Amino acid sequence: MLFRRALFQELISTATGAFLILIGVVIAQRAGYLIQLAANGVLPNDAISTMLGFNMIRFLPMLLSLSLFLSVLMTLSRWYRDSEMVIWFSSGLSINAWIRPVLTFSLPIIVVISILSLYITPWATNKVEDYRMQLASRDDLAAISPGVFKESPHSERVFFVENFDELGNVVKNIFVQSIQHQKLGIIVAAQGSRLTEKNGDNFLIMHNGRRYEGARNSAEFSTTEFERYAVRVEPAEVKHEAPSSQSKSNQELLQNFNNANNAELQWRLAIPISALLLAMLAIPLSALDPRAGRSANFALALVIYIIYNNLLNIIQAWIAQGKFNGIIGLWPVHLTFLMLVTYMFYRRLLQRPILPNLLPKFMVKTPK
Repeated sequence: MLFRRALFQELISTATGAFLILIGVVIAQRAGYLIQLAANGVLPNDAISTMLGFNMIRFLPMLLSLSLFLSVLMTLSRWYRDSEMVIWFSSGLSINAWIRPVLTFSLPIIVVISILSLYITPWATNKVEDYRMQLASRDDLAAISPGVFKESPHSERVFFVENFDELGNVVKNIFVQSIQHQKLGIIVAAQGSRLTEKNGDNFLIMHNGRRYEGARNSAEFSTTEFERYAVRVEPAEVKHEAPSSQSKSNQELLQNFNNANNAELQWRLAIPISALLLAMLAIPLSALDPRAGRSANFALALVIYIIYNNLLNIIQAWIAQGKFNGIIGLWPVHLTFLMLVTYMFYRRLLQRPILPNLLPKFMVKTPK
Protein backbone atom coordinates (compact mmCIF):
# COMPACT_ATOMS: atom_id res chain seq x y z
CA MET A 1 0.00 0.00 0.00
CA LEU A 2 2.90 2.35 0.74
CA PHE A 3 4.35 1.62 -2.68
CA ARG A 4 1.02 2.24 -4.45
CA ARG A 5 0.16 5.37 -2.49
CA ALA A 6 3.53 6.95 -3.24
CA LEU A 7 3.22 5.99 -6.91
CA PHE A 8 -0.32 7.39 -7.27
CA GLN A 9 0.57 10.71 -5.65
CA GLU A 10 3.55 11.27 -7.91
CA LEU A 11 1.71 10.11 -11.04
CA ILE A 12 -1.14 12.53 -10.39
CA SER A 13 1.15 15.50 -9.78
CA THR A 14 3.35 14.71 -12.79
CA ALA A 15 0.39 14.14 -15.11
CA THR A 16 -1.23 17.41 -14.01
CA GLY A 17 1.95 19.37 -14.60
CA ALA A 18 2.59 17.76 -17.99
CA PHE A 19 -1.00 18.37 -19.11
CA LEU A 20 -0.92 22.03 -18.08
CA ILE A 21 2.36 22.60 -19.90
CA LEU A 22 1.14 20.87 -23.07
CA ILE A 23 -2.19 22.67 -23.12
CA GLY A 24 -0.40 25.98 -22.56
CA VAL A 25 1.88 25.31 -25.54
CA VAL A 26 -1.05 24.37 -27.77
CA ILE A 27 -3.11 27.39 -26.70
CA ALA A 28 -0.19 29.72 -27.44
CA GLN A 29 0.40 28.13 -30.85
CA ARG A 30 -3.25 28.09 -31.92
CA ALA A 31 -3.93 31.58 -30.54
CA GLY A 32 -0.97 32.97 -32.49
CA TYR A 33 -2.21 31.30 -35.66
CA LEU A 34 -5.77 32.60 -35.24
CA ILE A 35 -4.55 36.10 -34.42
CA GLN A 36 -2.48 36.04 -37.61
CA LEU A 37 -5.59 35.08 -39.61
CA ALA A 38 -7.53 37.91 -37.97
CA ALA A 39 -4.73 40.38 -38.72
CA ASN A 40 -4.86 39.38 -42.39
CA GLY A 41 -8.62 39.83 -42.47
CA VAL A 42 -9.35 36.13 -43.00
CA LEU A 43 -11.00 35.65 -39.60
CA PRO A 44 -13.13 38.20 -37.70
CA ASN A 45 -11.76 39.36 -34.37
CA ASP A 46 -14.84 38.23 -32.47
CA ALA A 47 -14.38 34.64 -33.74
CA ILE A 48 -10.92 34.05 -32.24
CA SER A 49 -12.05 32.88 -28.80
CA THR A 50 -14.77 30.61 -30.21
CA MET A 51 -12.45 28.95 -32.73
CA LEU A 52 -9.77 28.56 -30.06
CA GLY A 53 -12.21 26.84 -27.69
CA PHE A 54 -13.38 24.35 -30.31
CA ASN A 55 -9.79 23.65 -31.39
CA MET A 56 -8.77 22.89 -27.83
CA ILE A 57 -11.59 20.36 -27.49
CA ARG A 58 -10.35 18.63 -30.64
CA PHE A 59 -6.79 18.44 -29.28
CA LEU A 60 -7.76 17.15 -25.82
CA PRO A 61 -7.58 13.36 -26.59
CA MET A 62 -4.04 13.63 -27.95
CA LEU A 63 -2.95 15.91 -25.09
CA LEU A 64 -4.34 13.55 -22.45
CA SER A 65 -2.71 10.55 -24.14
CA LEU A 66 0.68 12.27 -24.28
CA SER A 67 0.34 13.50 -20.69
CA LEU A 68 -0.39 9.96 -19.48
CA PHE A 69 2.62 8.59 -21.33
CA LEU A 70 4.96 11.27 -20.00
CA SER A 71 3.68 11.02 -16.42
CA VAL A 72 4.39 7.27 -16.18
CA LEU A 73 7.74 7.64 -17.93
CA MET A 74 8.93 10.61 -15.84
CA THR A 75 7.73 9.20 -12.51
CA LEU A 76 9.35 5.79 -12.86
CA SER A 77 12.52 7.32 -14.37
CA ARG A 78 12.84 9.49 -11.28
CA TRP A 79 12.48 6.40 -9.10
CA TYR A 80 15.26 4.67 -11.04
CA ARG A 81 17.46 7.77 -10.85
CA ASP A 82 17.04 8.11 -7.06
CA SER A 83 17.58 4.33 -6.51
CA GLU A 84 14.05 3.85 -5.17
CA MET A 85 13.48 1.09 -7.72
CA VAL A 86 16.42 -0.84 -6.29
CA ILE A 87 14.73 -0.76 -2.88
CA TRP A 88 11.45 -2.07 -4.28
CA PHE A 89 13.22 -4.76 -6.33
CA SER A 90 15.18 -5.79 -3.23
CA SER A 91 11.89 -6.11 -1.37
CA GLY A 92 10.79 -8.82 -3.77
CA LEU A 93 8.81 -6.72 -6.28
CA SER A 94 9.43 -7.26 -9.98
CA ILE A 95 8.74 -4.85 -12.82
CA ASN A 96 5.42 -6.64 -13.37
CA ALA A 97 4.26 -5.28 -10.01
CA TRP A 98 3.99 -1.84 -11.64
CA ILE A 99 1.42 -3.00 -14.22
CA ARG A 100 -1.58 -3.06 -11.89
CA PRO A 101 -1.07 0.36 -10.22
CA VAL A 102 -0.28 2.01 -13.57
CA LEU A 103 -3.42 0.44 -15.06
CA THR A 104 -5.46 1.62 -12.08
CA PHE A 105 -4.19 5.15 -12.64
CA SER A 106 -4.50 5.01 -16.45
CA LEU A 107 -7.93 3.44 -16.97
CA PRO A 108 -10.00 6.46 -15.77
CA ILE A 109 -7.96 8.73 -18.05
CA ILE A 110 -8.38 6.29 -20.96
CA VAL A 111 -12.15 6.27 -20.38
CA VAL A 112 -12.15 10.07 -20.62
CA ILE A 113 -10.02 9.87 -23.79
CA SER A 114 -12.49 7.36 -25.27
CA ILE A 115 -15.47 9.62 -24.57
CA LEU A 116 -13.66 12.61 -26.03
CA SER A 117 -12.50 10.71 -29.11
CA LEU A 118 -15.79 8.95 -29.89
CA TYR A 119 -18.34 11.62 -28.98
CA ILE A 120 -17.00 15.04 -27.93
CA THR A 121 -14.42 15.57 -30.70
CA PRO A 122 -16.88 14.82 -33.57
CA TRP A 123 -19.37 17.20 -31.98
CA ALA A 124 -16.72 19.93 -31.69
CA THR A 125 -15.62 19.38 -35.29
CA ASN A 126 -19.23 19.65 -36.45
CA LYS A 127 -19.64 22.89 -34.52
CA VAL A 128 -16.45 24.28 -36.07
CA GLU A 129 -17.73 23.55 -39.58
CA ASP A 130 -21.11 25.12 -38.80
CA TYR A 131 -19.43 28.17 -37.31
CA ARG A 132 -17.22 28.55 -40.37
CA MET A 133 -20.32 28.46 -42.55
CA GLN A 134 -21.87 31.20 -40.42
CA LEU A 135 -18.72 33.31 -40.75
CA ALA A 136 -18.67 32.79 -44.51
CA SER A 137 -22.33 33.81 -44.78
CA ARG A 138 -21.74 37.11 -42.98
CA ASP A 139 -21.83 40.20 -45.16
CA ASP A 140 -18.82 42.36 -45.95
CA LEU A 141 -19.46 44.85 -43.15
CA ALA A 142 -19.69 42.17 -40.46
CA ALA A 143 -16.34 40.73 -41.53
CA ILE A 144 -14.47 44.04 -41.40
CA SER A 145 -11.57 44.29 -38.96
CA PRO A 146 -10.29 47.74 -37.90
CA GLY A 147 -7.18 48.82 -39.78
CA VAL A 148 -7.48 46.11 -42.47
CA PHE A 149 -8.65 46.50 -46.07
CA LYS A 150 -11.48 44.05 -46.74
CA GLU A 151 -12.37 43.06 -50.29
CA SER A 152 -15.84 41.78 -51.18
CA PRO A 153 -16.11 38.24 -52.59
CA HIS A 154 -16.75 39.50 -56.13
CA SER A 155 -14.01 42.16 -55.89
CA GLU A 156 -16.56 44.91 -56.51
CA ARG A 157 -15.88 46.79 -53.26
CA VAL A 158 -13.04 47.42 -50.87
CA PHE A 159 -13.81 48.53 -47.31
CA PHE A 160 -11.52 50.11 -44.75
CA VAL A 161 -12.45 51.22 -41.23
CA GLU A 162 -9.91 52.81 -38.92
CA ASN A 163 -11.63 51.87 -35.66
CA PHE A 164 -14.92 51.28 -33.84
CA ASP A 165 -16.37 53.03 -30.86
CA GLU A 166 -16.49 51.35 -27.45
CA LEU A 167 -19.82 49.66 -28.16
CA GLY A 168 -18.86 48.64 -31.70
CA ASN A 169 -21.91 50.30 -33.25
CA VAL A 170 -20.26 53.36 -34.80
CA VAL A 171 -17.29 53.17 -37.17
CA LYS A 172 -14.86 56.01 -37.73
CA ASN A 173 -12.82 57.15 -40.74
CA ILE A 174 -14.43 55.01 -43.42
CA PHE A 175 -13.04 54.31 -46.89
CA VAL A 176 -15.15 52.51 -49.54
CA GLN A 177 -14.03 51.85 -53.11
CA SER A 178 -16.57 50.43 -55.56
CA ILE A 179 -16.84 49.73 -59.28
CA GLN A 180 -20.28 50.20 -60.86
CA HIS A 181 -21.09 50.53 -64.57
CA GLN A 182 -17.38 50.62 -65.43
CA LYS A 183 -16.91 53.65 -63.17
CA LEU A 184 -14.71 53.88 -60.14
CA GLY A 185 -16.25 55.36 -57.01
CA ILE A 186 -14.44 56.28 -53.80
CA ILE A 187 -16.26 57.33 -50.65
CA VAL A 188 -14.59 58.70 -47.54
CA ALA A 189 -16.48 59.69 -44.40
CA ALA A 190 -15.69 60.72 -40.85
CA GLN A 191 -18.02 58.17 -39.29
CA GLY A 192 -20.86 55.80 -40.03
CA SER A 193 -23.19 53.21 -38.61
CA ARG A 194 -25.03 50.08 -39.63
CA LEU A 195 -28.76 50.08 -40.43
CA THR A 196 -30.96 47.02 -40.87
CA GLU A 197 -34.36 47.50 -42.50
CA LYS A 198 -37.49 45.52 -41.69
CA ASN A 199 -37.10 43.43 -44.86
CA GLY A 200 -33.62 42.36 -43.75
CA ASP A 201 -31.58 44.65 -46.04
CA ASN A 202 -28.38 45.98 -44.49
CA PHE A 203 -26.97 49.45 -45.16
CA LEU A 204 -23.83 51.30 -44.16
CA ILE A 205 -24.89 54.86 -43.31
CA MET A 206 -22.02 57.36 -43.60
CA HIS A 207 -22.01 60.94 -42.36
CA ASN A 208 -20.04 64.03 -43.36
CA GLY A 209 -18.03 62.70 -46.24
CA ARG A 210 -17.20 62.95 -49.93
CA ARG A 211 -17.75 60.79 -52.97
CA TYR A 212 -15.38 60.74 -55.93
CA GLU A 213 -16.55 59.14 -59.18
CA GLY A 214 -14.95 58.81 -62.57
CA ALA A 215 -13.86 56.48 -65.33
CA ARG A 216 -10.91 54.24 -64.67
CA ASN A 217 -7.61 55.19 -66.26
CA SER A 218 -8.85 58.76 -66.47
CA ALA A 219 -7.98 61.94 -64.59
CA GLU A 220 -11.53 63.31 -64.73
CA PHE A 221 -13.46 62.78 -61.49
CA SER A 222 -16.58 64.36 -60.07
CA THR A 223 -16.70 65.28 -56.37
CA THR A 224 -19.83 65.26 -54.23
CA GLU A 225 -20.02 66.25 -50.58
CA PHE A 226 -22.76 64.74 -48.44
CA GLU A 227 -24.08 64.79 -44.90
CA ARG A 228 -25.64 61.34 -45.11
CA TYR A 229 -24.96 58.57 -47.62
CA ALA A 230 -26.19 54.94 -47.61
CA VAL A 231 -24.43 51.98 -49.19
CA ARG A 232 -26.29 48.69 -49.43
CA VAL A 233 -24.30 45.74 -48.10
CA GLU A 234 -25.01 42.55 -50.03
CA PRO A 235 -25.25 39.29 -48.08
CA ALA A 236 -22.61 36.71 -48.91
CA GLU A 237 -23.51 33.64 -50.96
CA VAL A 238 -22.20 30.45 -49.43
CA LYS A 239 -22.10 27.03 -51.05
CA HIS A 240 -23.16 24.38 -48.57
CA GLU A 241 -20.68 21.53 -48.58
CA ALA A 242 -21.21 18.00 -47.35
CA PRO A 243 -20.02 17.41 -43.78
CA SER A 244 -16.59 15.82 -43.43
CA SER A 245 -15.98 12.41 -41.90
CA GLN A 246 -14.45 14.02 -38.81
CA SER A 247 -17.72 15.82 -38.02
CA LYS A 248 -20.01 12.78 -38.36
CA SER A 249 -21.26 10.80 -35.39
CA ASN A 250 -20.37 7.14 -34.94
CA GLN A 251 -23.86 6.12 -36.03
CA GLU A 252 -23.55 8.11 -39.25
CA LEU A 253 -20.15 6.56 -39.97
CA LEU A 254 -21.60 3.06 -39.58
CA GLN A 255 -24.69 3.81 -41.66
CA ASN A 256 -22.67 5.26 -44.57
CA PHE A 257 -19.78 2.83 -44.45
CA ASN A 258 -17.09 3.72 -46.99
CA ASN A 259 -13.32 4.05 -47.00
CA ALA A 260 -13.23 7.56 -45.54
CA ASN A 261 -15.78 6.80 -42.81
CA ASN A 262 -14.06 3.52 -41.97
CA ALA A 263 -10.71 5.30 -41.63
CA GLU A 264 -12.23 7.91 -39.33
CA LEU A 265 -13.88 5.27 -37.14
CA GLN A 266 -10.61 3.34 -36.92
CA TRP A 267 -8.80 6.52 -35.87
CA ARG A 268 -11.28 7.29 -33.10
CA LEU A 269 -10.79 3.81 -31.66
CA ALA A 270 -7.02 4.02 -32.10
CA ILE A 271 -6.54 7.01 -29.79
CA PRO A 272 -7.58 5.28 -26.49
CA ILE A 273 -5.92 2.01 -27.55
CA SER A 274 -2.64 3.77 -28.26
CA ALA A 275 -2.91 5.63 -24.94
CA LEU A 276 -3.17 2.29 -23.09
CA LEU A 277 -0.25 0.71 -24.97
CA LEU A 278 1.95 3.77 -24.49
CA ALA A 279 1.23 3.83 -20.74
CA MET A 280 2.29 0.17 -20.50
CA LEU A 281 5.32 0.77 -22.70
CA ALA A 282 6.46 3.61 -20.42
CA ILE A 283 7.05 1.12 -17.56
CA PRO A 284 10.00 -0.76 -19.13
CA LEU A 285 11.16 2.35 -21.02
CA SER A 286 11.64 4.21 -17.76
CA ALA A 287 14.56 1.99 -16.72
CA LEU A 288 17.74 4.09 -16.74
CA ASP A 289 21.08 2.85 -18.01
CA PRO A 290 23.77 4.78 -16.08
CA ARG A 291 26.21 4.47 -18.97
CA ALA A 292 23.69 5.87 -21.51
CA GLY A 293 22.80 9.02 -19.58
CA ARG A 294 19.57 10.30 -18.08
CA SER A 295 18.03 11.52 -21.32
CA ALA A 296 18.57 8.34 -23.37
CA ASN A 297 15.25 6.75 -22.40
CA PHE A 298 13.36 10.02 -23.03
CA ALA A 299 14.86 10.26 -26.50
CA LEU A 300 13.91 6.64 -27.22
CA ALA A 301 10.39 7.21 -25.85
CA LEU A 302 9.97 10.29 -28.04
CA VAL A 303 11.07 8.36 -31.13
CA ILE A 304 8.68 5.51 -30.35
CA TYR A 305 5.79 7.93 -29.78
CA ILE A 306 6.44 9.72 -33.09
CA ILE A 307 6.74 6.43 -35.00
CA TYR A 308 3.54 5.09 -33.45
CA ASN A 309 1.46 8.16 -34.30
CA ASN A 310 2.94 8.53 -37.78
CA LEU A 311 2.20 4.90 -38.58
CA LEU A 312 -1.39 5.36 -37.43
CA ASN A 313 -1.75 8.48 -39.59
CA ILE A 314 -0.21 6.81 -42.65
CA ILE A 315 -2.35 3.67 -42.41
CA GLN A 316 -5.47 5.80 -41.81
CA ALA A 317 -4.72 7.80 -44.98
CA TRP A 318 -4.22 4.58 -46.94
CA ILE A 319 -7.54 3.20 -45.69
CA ALA A 320 -9.33 6.43 -46.69
CA GLN A 321 -7.74 6.24 -50.16
CA GLY A 322 -8.58 2.56 -50.59
CA LYS A 323 -4.89 1.50 -50.67
CA PHE A 324 -5.14 -0.61 -47.52
CA ASN A 325 -7.69 -3.21 -46.45
CA GLY A 326 -10.27 -1.46 -44.29
CA ILE A 327 -11.19 -4.71 -42.50
CA ILE A 328 -7.64 -5.10 -41.20
CA GLY A 329 -7.55 -1.41 -40.36
CA LEU A 330 -5.06 -0.08 -37.82
CA TRP A 331 -4.83 -3.29 -35.83
CA PRO A 332 -1.44 -4.42 -37.26
CA VAL A 333 0.12 -1.25 -35.84
CA HIS A 334 -1.42 -1.89 -32.41
CA LEU A 335 -0.33 -5.55 -32.46
CA THR A 336 3.22 -4.55 -33.41
CA PHE A 337 3.50 -2.22 -30.44
CA LEU A 338 1.81 -4.76 -28.16
CA MET A 339 4.57 -7.21 -29.06
CA LEU A 340 7.10 -4.45 -28.40
CA VAL A 341 5.60 -3.93 -24.92
CA THR A 342 5.79 -7.68 -24.23
CA TYR A 343 9.39 -7.84 -25.41
CA MET A 344 10.42 -4.84 -23.31
CA PHE A 345 8.90 -6.38 -20.16
CA TYR A 346 10.62 -9.69 -20.88
CA ARG A 347 13.94 -7.94 -21.39
CA ARG A 348 13.64 -6.01 -18.12
CA LEU A 349 12.75 -9.21 -16.23
CA LEU A 350 16.01 -10.75 -17.42
CA GLN A 351 17.87 -7.75 -15.96
CA ARG A 352 16.48 -8.10 -12.40
CA PRO A 353 19.03 -7.48 -9.64
CA ILE A 354 20.09 -10.20 -7.21
CA LEU A 355 17.67 -10.25 -4.31
CA PRO A 356 18.75 -10.36 -0.66
CA ASN A 357 17.24 -13.82 -0.12
CA LEU A 358 19.95 -15.26 -2.37
CA LEU A 359 22.79 -13.96 -0.17
CA PRO A 360 22.64 -16.59 2.67
CA LYS A 361 23.81 -19.26 0.20
CA PHE A 362 27.21 -17.58 0.14
CA MET A 363 27.49 -16.83 3.86
CA VAL A 364 29.57 -18.97 6.22
CA LYS A 365 27.73 -20.27 9.29
CA THR A 366 29.29 -19.42 12.65
CA PRO A 367 29.77 -22.45 14.99
CA LYS A 368 27.90 -22.47 18.29
